[in-house]
Amino acid sequence: MSKKKLHITVEDNIYDTISDLADQKKTSIQEIVNETLSQYISRINEDYEDDDSRFKFIDLFAGIGGMRIAFESVGGRCVFSSEWDKYSQKTYFSNHGDLPDGDITLIDERTVPNHDILVAGFPCQPFSIAGVSKKNSMGRNHGFMDKTQGTLFFDIVRILNEKRPKAFLLENVKNLKSHDKGNTFKIISETLREMNYDISYEVIDGKSFVPQHRERIFIIGFDKDYFGNEINYVFPDLPRSKIVLSNILEKNVDDKYTLSDKLWNYLQNYAAKHKAKGNGFGYGLADLNGTTRTLSARYYKDGSEILIPQKNKNPRRLTPRECARLQGFPEKFKIVVSNTQAYKQFGNSVVVPLIAHLAESIINHIDKMEYIEDERVII
Repeated sequence: MSKKKLHITVEDNIYDTISDLADQKKTSIQEIVNETLSQYISRINEDYEDDDSRFKFIDLFAGIGGMRIAFESVGGRCVFSSEWDKYSQKTYFSNHGDLPDGDITLIDERTVPNHDILVAGFPCQPFSIAGVSKKNSMGRNHGFMDKTQGTLFFDIVRILNEKRPKAFLLENVKNLKSHDKGNTFKIISETLREMNYDISYEVIDGKSFVPQHRERIFIIGFDKDYFGNEINYVFPDLPRSKIVLSNILEKNVDDKYTLSDKLWNYLQNYAAKHKAKGNGFGYGLADLNGTTRTLSARYYKDGSEILIPQKNKNPRRLTPRECARLQGFPEKFKIVVSNTQAYKQFGNSVVVPLIAHLAESIINHIDKMEYIEDERVII
């Protein structure tokens, strides 16, 4: 096959990702670019063909794609993703074949493809009451756009306002409701309602699906412009998990994950010092027949929140693969970054089967509301 030269310029982080992938696959950068462009063109062509997916969704603040795996597992098709961290982009590309768009603040909302559901695990930041008050004093109408300006939530608002998806799922730490003395959640909920979305929210523990105590707040919204005022969404019941920690542990683990005497002594002394002061700070020696503490992005530092007891040995950290399992990622999920980055990525991710459970409830509720509307039209 004849070939033609094409000169392209890419951002540094994209070049680094492509270069790393070329090294992993023992091929050239040119071959990676060719393969990526071929996949991209194939996806564009698919847009003009019959699409048998149940719904389309976009994946914002995508991380390594935990939300994507969940929504695809119930029949969704991802049509757009955004993630700024270059290491997460690398993992995302290796597992999903898409390189997410970078900094969401630079993305023009008009270029985002149409979609049915928006999903996002966004960072929480304080909103400036002073900024809103200043605009009021100047006689300027701030509205929901100005209220959220300067925060990453604003970028979700821009896209919701422009594309009007039927529904959305937002995920955050459980303390979002109390963040900044409740001001953050107040503005988020008021903003979404001002945009005429009916919202429901609930704090859910991932231990119903994985052997990990992990509480997160989920905000689910439905477009009242599309569905009308009778939304009546109720969060689904949760199953009772029978999986315990020992079920997800690897059989043969390298000694490099075992804590050194120096680190183990430090953690024990640290815990003893705080216990004497009446504090509960300290390491967490996990119950193999139960659930762990919450896996955090700082796990790479000392692994102290989840330590695995070992017979006649110091305890050990979880391996990156065990962290993936603790979050419910499938075994085929590729870990293509350093252990440090892998710990950060899984610690920042979501409990995949929990998200899939919510995704199924959202799409079922959409189907139910659209069926009721169809029946009204027929009558």
